Amino acid sequence: MREVFQQELREVQERLVEISTLVADSIDNATRAFNESDVALAETVIEDDQKIDALATELDELAITILARQQPVARDLRIVVSALRISASLERMGDMAEHIAQLARYRFPEKVVPKGLRSTFREMGALDVEIARKLTELLETEDTAIAEHIRNEDDKVDALHLAVFDKVLGETWKGETVDTVDATLASRYHERFADHAVSIAKKVQYLATGDWV
Repeated sequence: MREVFQQELREVQERLVEISTLVADSIDNATRAFNESDVALAETVIEDDQKIDALATELDELAITILARQQPVARDLRIVVSALRISASLERMGDMAEHIAQLARYRFPEKVVPKGLRSTFREMGALDVEIARKLTELLETEDTAIAEHIRNEDDKVDALHLAVFDKVLGETWKGETVDTVDATLASRYHERFADHAVSIAKKVQYLATGDWV
């Protein structure tokens, strides 16, 4: 029975990595659709979010089954409970990617934000993609140095997020109301995506070290 239980725990980790990989692909596609006004790519992200949701639900069901049947304790219990919480955060990250893609689809064939903010959003998007790729690596390895890297990159996203608000609230801003709303929403989606990654990184770091950061 113990061998079966350990196999189930490995399956939980493998499924988390699978979902995280899909989320990383989604944010990569979403930010490219957003920055390049690629409606076909945006549609792909929107469709793929259903796959992420389904896999997250399946993982949750597996974790609940393990809790009911195996009644884990100590670190094993923390692993299963953390998997449920990580799954929820990954699902939300998929939603953030979908929201970014939806903005690209709604504004097609125009770009979502005015020219003066495009370089900022390209940088935010690149950071989100890097964070997502690193998160998958973290879930595979539990390397705490990767968790630190994710938090450092999140600080950069936060700074860019504040820069967007400074821009749209500044006296020199010439954008229309719709530009202001789009830029504000898009910036928030990018920022929240990274925040969820940091939340997951903290949980993985706790599992690896036993200490909350």
